[in-house]
Amino acid sequence: MTKILLADDELALRFLITETLAEEGYEVKEAEDGREAMRLLQSESFDVVILDYMMPERTGVEVCEWLRRTDGDNRDKPVVLLTAKAQQKDKDQALAAGATEYMIKPFSPLQLLELVDRLAGGAR
Repeated sequence: MTKILLADDELALRFLITETLAEEGYEVKEAEDGREAMRLLQSESFDVVILDYMMPERTGVEVCEWLRRTDGDNRDKPVVLLTAKAQQKDKDQALAAGATEYMIKPFSPLQLLELVDRLAGGAR
């Protein structure tokens, strides 16, 4: 089963995304801030990592930069950054940190599902 890490401080959005992905057969592990995401990334292996840009403790960009520098199982896994920040400089910063994709809020859960399907290679 394909395993997804979803880190976002918005409970309602986490619930919506988790339900959408779980209905399609993905296993979703949730984190409510950047520090919890880092702890999970150190202890478990994931197929796709979804990070909110603006989270407490550590931002999604900081988590992504840290992930790309570590030697763990998740170092080279696809990372999607979710954000309400739509400026080009924010996108550039996310991509420079090592993000694979950048999705601007609001988005449809089905858009995210299509992206996860593509990044996970169609495996569920």
